Amino acid sequence: MDAISDLRVFVRVLDRGSFSSAAKDLGLTPSAVSKLISRLEDRMGVRLIERSTRRLALTPEGETFLARARRIVADIEEAEAEVAHARGAPRGILRVNSGTAFGLHQLAPALADFLARYPDIDLELSITDRLVDLIEEQADIAVRSGHIPEGPFIQRKIADLQRVICAAPSYLKRRGTPKAAADLKQHDCIVVAGPGLNRWPFKTRSGIDVVEVRPRVSTDDAEAALRLAIEGAGIIRLSDVIVGGPLRAGELTALLTDSHHVEPFPLAAIYPAGRQRLPRVKVFIEFLVERFGGAPWRLPGLPLPGESNPARKS
Repeated sequence: MDAISDLRVFVRVLDRGSFSSAAKDLGLTPSAVSKLISRLEDRMGVRLIERSTRRLALTPEGETFLARARRIVADIEEAEAEVAHARGAPRGILRVNSGTAFGLHQLAPALADFLARYPDIDLELSITDRLVDLIEEQADIAVRSGHIPEGPFIQRKIADLQRVICAAPSYLKRRGTPKAAADLKQHDCIVVAGPGLNRWPFKTRSGIDVVEVRPRVSTDDAEAALRLAIEGAGIIRLSDVIVGGPLRAGELTALLTDSHHVEPFPLAAIYPAGRQRLPRVKVFIEFLVERFGGAPWRLPGLPLPGESNPARKS
């Protein structure tokens, strides 16, 4: 069992970035952690970590060993969890990664309820739009939207998201409300920068037509676009997971809902095969589906993804 303990310590040191932080997690002293790492290196006959007063750095041998050590530790945790499943409530550290839009607007506000329901679970939450390697970063589960390439991970769909065209009442009072898709060409639009994101699709009797809007403002940040729209700077087209709250609060008004093509895209939980057997992961997946499966952010009356609406010729 000393070898397994050494592996756990090694992985935790690299996750935390220092002996002292890992020692705090493990209930050990920094000197004890240092001795365990030295024992591991002596047994293997190679240096795994280069120490300095400022930082720790993996040697080439350490990088190779870390990837395998993470898998071994994860497998051991899964085996322990399966044996312990019948003995009590889910417990341990749950590592969750989420994209920015869902993470900030929906997940973070709901997590207090999850933590209250499962008091023995501690949470490590990472919010980023950067694609992460779940194994490399030792994440239990990631929540992502859009097309997710096939890979070694399991995907559990949570809900469908859709895009909404909307503007603040102050803007509509000042500039008028567009009645047809073509009217957008005469309006100030706020566009999140990216290929084709100023081309907004609409349903017509002959199929999907695209209107190329004029971006009065272009930004690489959806949160900035949202704030600009709420302040009356123009019309936006963003995911309902972002604009759902402001729509409900009356800060924004949905536009052209009878003809706009909402381009539904999935929101899914992604996790390594077998990880769902960990009780803490299992209950979190169940919580995600329970809390968000019905797209609670969606304003009543807006079309559901795939729903057929009468379309006007744009």
